[in-house]
Amino acid sequence: MWDYTEKVKDHFFNPRNVGEIENPDGVGEVGSLACGDALKLTFKLGKDGKIVDAKFKTFGCASAIASSSVLTELIKGKTIDEAMNVTNKDIAEYLGGLPDQKMHCSVMGREALEAAVDNYKTGSTEKRKLQGKVVCNCFGVTENEIAKVVMENNLHSAEEVTNYCKAGGGCGGCKGEIQKIIERVQGDKITDAPVSVPKKAGRLTNIKKMQLVQQTINEQVRPALRAHGGNIELVDIVGNKVIVAFRGMCAQCKLAEFTMRDVVEAKLKEFVSDELYVEEETGSANEPGEGRE
Repeated sequence: MWDYTEKVKDHFFNPRNVGEIENPDGVGEVGSLACGDALKLTFKLGKDGKIVDAKFKTFGCASAIASSSVLTELIKGKTIDEAMNVTNKDIAEYLGGLPDQKMHCSVMGREALEAAVDNYKTGSTEKRKLQGKVVCNCFGVTENEIAKVVMENNLHSAEEVTNYCKAGGGCGGCKGEIQKIIERVQGDKITDAPVSVPKKAGRLTNIKKMQLVQQTINEQVRPALRAHGGNIELVDIVGNKVIVAFRGMCAQCKLAEFTMRDVVEAKLKEFVSDELYVEEETGSANEPGEGRE
């Protein structure tokens, strides 16, 4: 029997906002009865642009029902943009945690929200599905969906991916390909256990500084950029100046300066040293390559 928290039990036995809104502003349907879980989310906006009501219909287990119930509670009173900041982690944390094998229920809630917002913005009533090659034929999960849950939840094994999106949970024939996607997203070959970047040490030698900078870029920066078709290359370190070059889509992005300051530099200050600052390589070729590892 699953070890559910009291909050999960409460939202399962006493779910909030069950039903379907008449003439909703947004409708999102995800999952399928064939796969064991299905969720329909509807919401209504008020005159101030905030979500005044949200309801759900869910076919699934206790975790799926509880996650759907919490989702509707979390997004009510928020604007569309604010609601889109709600993550599957927020849903799981609100419930006091979910069993590892049930984390896919929180992901389904997040996907339903994305589908409902997409319906509100575009008017499309088709079930929203990320583009990409289907990797798991048993559950119809694409490589883009797998890469997304890996990046957003910092996953490091095929078993974890199964817990979050069911991919690999059927015949298991796709687990090798799932592992390759994990390695591609995470930037480096990885072991079964995640490698954590050490927190800032005291005095750093030049060699240690270089190792920590490269490790931070590989584990904290590169996965996010790769998920959007970009990449980053460490060019040189001169004193406290870290010189980088953006590759792929990042090389042509108008927000590259923001990325350099608010993502790359922020992560290096957090994990390596407060004294570090980042500059982009002058005269970079900006070719759409993968960059050196």
